[in-house]
Amino acid sequence: MAEHSTAPAGTADGATRTAHDAPPAYRWRWTALIALLTAEAMNLLDATIVQVAGPVIHADLGGATATIPWYSAAYTLAFALGLLTAARLGDIAGRRRVFRIGVSAFALTSLACALAPGAAVLIGMRTVQGAAAALIIPQTFGLIRAMFDGDELPKALGTIGPVMGLSAVLGPALGGVLTHADLFGTSWRAVFLVNLPLAAAVLAITPRLREDRAPVRPRLDPVGTALAMAGTALLVCPLAAGTGAPDDSAWAAAGLGALVLAVFAAHQRRAAAAGRTPLVEPSLLRGRAFPAALATSTLFFAVMNGVMITVVLQLELGLHTGPLTAGLTLLPWSAGLAVASWAAGSHLVPRYGARVLHAGVAALAAGLAAAALAYRAAPAGDYPTGLPFALALAGLGVGLFTPPFFTTALSRVSPQETGSAAGLLNAVQQLGGTLGVAVVGGVYLAGDGSGRAAGLSAQHALGTAGALLAAAAVAAWAMTARRAARGGTEAHGAGAAH
Repeated sequence: MAEHSTAPAGTADGATRTAHDAPPAYRWRWTALIALLTAEAMNLLDATIVQVAGPVIHADLGGATATIPWYSAAYTLAFALGLLTAARLGDIAGRRRVFRIGVSAFALTSLACALAPGAAVLIGMRTVQGAAAALIIPQTFGLIRAMFDGDELPKALGTIGPVMGLSAVLGPALGGVLTHADLFGTSWRAVFLVNLPLAAAVLAITPRLREDRAPVRPRLDPVGTALAMAGTALLVCPLAAGTGAPDDSAWAAAGLGALVLAVFAAHQRRAAAAGRTPLVEPSLLRGRAFPAALATSTLFFAVMNGVMITVVLQLELGLHTGPLTAGLTLLPWSAGLAVASWAAGSHLVPRYGARVLHAGVAALAAGLAAAALAYRAAPAGDYPTGLPFALALAGLGVGLFTPPFFTTALSRVSPQETGSAAGLLNAVQQLGGTLGVAVVGGVYLAGDGSGRAAGLSAQHALGTAGALLAAAAVAAWAMTARRAARGGTEAHGAGAAH
């Protein structure tokens, strides 16, 4: 099939076409959509499925317990860093081509992860796997727009949200089931091997994807990319290394990382002033709203991922319950997230706007408090029976937060800033997840991990998550204060869902 370059479908031109001169609908669009959604689910599952398997991996491969959070954090950190440039690569080289390369690399690195002989090799392969995932995800939106038009376009784009929700529900539970089942003696390696048939099915359909690239090719910003990656790595990795409070060298490296990111911001302004294509639109960082949205996203998703890893570590390392129990314990969290996300997007946000966001933060705070009480009430060495109910409440909070957050964060972004804004929000979401897994999980690992002490360590970790959530609440207020002062008009922008 010849490559096809097209402007985004479903624009005003398409709305004025008559039935006589409208081109025929792309024949393979629904088959291609299945491949894109499968790739989305495969990548999103891998961000959570390994958390439940982490303690089992540690028991098999050995190493320090501090390496357990990095089985997930290495993936999400590389994913976040790669998102900065992957969308631009699709604009330049063609989204179908970059998508195919990403899926192929994801399959190969999944196999390498499954065959890893040691912890260091696995963490390295997880890093490369996260970079491959970053190549895949940004291409999905553009490829859908290249194949769908008219009334079918919003329907096709609307399938992404449910797939993301289903992946959130299935990730922890599937990780527990696969690890516990020990299929053909694969144990934890099955959580990576499951990607191989999925990737093969996606690659079999990729010839049916319609090629798409930017009508005017942008240029890469190699200096900006290098500065962003170096600054982020210096900021995140030392703070997330080890367990407990960061030492002086970690804070020094983090300070250097913040300085490099300041240089990056100045470079972006100079690039824009000189007429070059910056990696990030500098205009996004003017004013208070969007920087506050970036801070909110980082902190909130740090809490979300930090709580999940704490529950897994306490159950599997502290109580030795096994991965299946951990996965099932997290199921109410995932179910609450999915139900609340649907309710918020369909009913609550159109009526109440950004107030739903603050309700989500409050519900998550109540869930964290309830989880801490469940750990405190449980006798030493016993399963905290109130934990699933607390996690269901916390999951409702996450589900209430997500739709209005992305709607509000993007509602005042101009059309030329939309791509850069969406990429930044996704990147800091992944960075926040990395910090949450490593820092909150590290607080748990810093304690004594058995019996009553395991419950106390979990309470300390949840306290750390609560402090991060309090900071997220302040940032969320800063993001929405001006909009609230305008009388709640944000409800009108609810259709711009993430």
